[in-house]
Amino acid sequence: MAFDVEGARRVVGRILDDKLEAWRDSAGRTDDVLDEITGRLVPPAPDEELVWDGFGAVMPLGRPAITQPVGGSVAVEPPTTDYQAVLPVEAPMLRRDDVIRVAGSVRPGGPRDPQLVGRRFRVSDEAVGTYSVVRIVRVQVILND
Repeated sequence: MAFDVEGARRVVGRILDDKLEAWRDSAGRTDDVLDEITGRLVPPAPDEELVWDGFGAVMPLGRPAITQPVGGSVAVEPPTTDYQAVLPVEAPMLRRDDVIRVAGSVRPGGPRDPQLVGRRFRVSDEAVGTYSVVRIVRVQVILND
């Protein structure tokens, strides 16, 4: 039995309903300037370039994306700032420290997690997995940006 790539694209396309942007600081931190008052490195503005925008999904790490919780079940999960970004395989390879911004959602009924819209995530592991139709990268919430 042959693998149906088009069928897989249709199924996965249903969960790729977040409008995402991928940004890259092409000079890295080498052009940042030390703010002597705060002690923080401050990037010059504008410092990032848009390398991709399209549909993907950002979701908590390790949770099934398309299954519903069992009614009445209780699960205690430790808090984490780790998420996973699911991108179409056609998206460019992202690098560590690239930034993904959730720009919106086209999900019927509203975003999967309305609090993620507008949030920015830093790529922490660009090689979680690549499959026939998607690429998964680990990202972390940028808390104080």
